[in-house]
Amino acid sequence: MAKVKVLIEGYAREENGIEQASSTTVLIKDGDLNIVVDPGCNKPLLLESLAKENLTTADINYVFLSHYHFDHSLLAGIFERALVLYADEAYDLQGGILEPENIFSDDIEIIKTPGHNSDCRTMLVKTEEGIIAVCEDVFWWADDEEQKTDRGSLMEHDDPYAKNKEDLMASREKVLAMADYIIPGHGKMFRVEK
Repeated sequence: MAKVKVLIEGYAREENGIEQASSTTVLIKDGDLNIVVDPGCNKPLLLESLAKENLTTADINYVFLSHYHFDHSLLAGIFERALVLYADEAYDLQGGILEPENIFSDDIEIIKTPGHNSDCRTMLVKTEEGIIAVCEDVFWWADDEEQKTDRGSLMEHDDPYAKNKEDLMASREKVLAMADYIIPGHGKMFRVEK
């Protein structure tokens, strides 16, 4: 089974009048593959987190981007050997655009979860603990918000950056129905109440 590790818990806050945000960054080990989900934009923190796992940027095979917002995607190019997966395409660092086919084991499924952005994707990972949804900004909280994870609060939580609130609500319902645990774009991983 695949293994999931949160490398960086995403944050979204204001400091000295400047908005600071970087996404939750996740490492998935799928057999011999090392996959980074949403590398964010805090390079020192990312490199430090990889080093704690005895990994370098050259050890990463794939970078999966849930969506294109820079607080999630800015550092995708630092992984010199990785293919970058975005929407339904794979990009190499020489500008090649490939169609990803059967890259991962049966433990990983990628689903469309639009709303925050039109092309958002969620990675569902089967682990020994259950299905973990790395759904990034389908759910997220600013640092000064209480992270309420009961179903009602999750569905009602406002996303001021959502492009389509109706699609976002449908994506939230979909993820809640499929996942045992959720890793949000900014905030702590939590268990889904069934």
